[in-house]
Amino acid sequence: MPFVSSRSRLRRAVTAICGTSALLAPAALAGTGAAAAGEPLPGSAVGAGAVVTMTTAVVGSPGNPAVGVVPFTDAVYQSCADAPATLGDCLMVGGVGYPYQIGQFEVTVEQWVAFLNTADPNGRDPHGLYDETESSTLWPKYGQINFSSGAGAGRHYSVAYPQWADKPYGFADFLRAARFVNSLFNGRLLSTTTSTSGDFHYVSYRVELSPRTEDGMYDLARPDAARTRDSGFVLPSQDEWIKAAYYDPRGGGTYSYWKYPTNPGVFGDGEATAPHPTVLDPATGDVTNAATQPLASYHATGMPAPSWCPAQVRPQECSTVNPIGLDPRAYAEVYQGSLSTVGQARTTSPWGTLDQGGNAVEWTDTITAPPSGQNSKRVWRRLHGGISNASAYQMWPSAVGLQPQDNVFFNHTYPWLGIRIGVIGDLRPCPPR
Repeated sequence: MPFVSSRSRLRRAVTAICGTSALLAPAALAGTGAAAAGEPLPGSAVGAGAVVTMTTAVVGSPGNPAVGVVPFTDAVYQSCADAPATLGDCLMVGGVGYPYQIGQFEVTVEQWVAFLNTADPNGRDPHGLYDETESSTLWPKYGQINFSSGAGAGRHYSVAYPQWADKPYGFADFLRAARFVNSLFNGRLLSTTTSTSGDFHYVSYRVELSPRTEDGMYDLARPDAARTRDSGFVLPSQDEWIKAAYYDPRGGGTYSYWKYPTNPGVFGDGEATAPHPTVLDPATGDVTNAATQPLASYHATGMPAPSWCPAQVRPQECSTVNPIGLDPRAYAEVYQGSLSTVGQARTTSPWGTLDQGGNAVEWTDTITAPPSGQNSKRVWRRLHGGISNASAYQMWPSAVGLQPQDNVFFNHTYPWLGIRIGVIGDLRPCPPR
């Protein structure tokens, strides 16, 4: 990735993040301990941005070695020359030559609603940021966000039930994720705050979102949109995501890579050293067994998947009503796992991130070839992290998943697709006006 001089980089970063929106007020509504998101500011004009706080973990050790993985196999290799040829194609992953930052948490429903009301203040949704299957009416168990056509400008979208506010947004495709990043990139950076916890370093960015979503870090006029700047908010690349989740700068694990984002594990032992699965409060989705470490929200073999449904919904609706038309038995079999409150599993990666193992699978901006044997004009991207409805192997570094970036079917039917942002280069608050 090319870099420019520090002075030029700083100038471009300030230009990018300050955008053109005016600073209207210094305060945002407080959200969860994990993140904060604000409603459109009182008295603001249509299109003025809500304020969100995004906290990132600092990832250092630039120039770390990559590791070889064969997709979905229980091993890592010092190089692909060491991988058995019979296993299939090997990829070298996880090596990153520059410092960067990655979201400490997944993007929450509250943050996404703040973005929706900023990007689509009139409720017309020209860019497909919302689908009615995300509503609590059509999908009582998984519906996170409700839409009201009669609401005032900048207030058409709302968190379906309070319990959803601090859960990961779960209906993202890559294009939605890129638009969220562009809104951050084009927004106004109001303040940055640094903090430490043990060996981990964090930066919290307080940003007034921008309604400008079609360009910025990603030019979405291009189907194969890639990063257009060397400073700003991004979606992590596959290598950035894997390094933050698995690379141990202290040399733990195998070739300095953990098997899970929660603990070093032992490659080759199947699920024997997997983290413990979360247990969720059935009415709130809060993690109730955080004292049991290491911990992740996934579906452990032989155990029920972590699950909850908002207390406001009748149990029969939770177990039967779905937008796909599945009968209750098939619905119970296919849709078992639920998203848990971000950060409550408490188990950190080697760099201090939370929930990179389990909960929602997360998009990267890495473009990849379509599955073997397929001809596709669509753009495919890598995803990582496992989900609350999948087994432990989905949390391995070799779980290099891929999907079309615009998979509309998944938007309708897959409530575990999440977003974790990243930061490259240097960002500074906008000068006062």
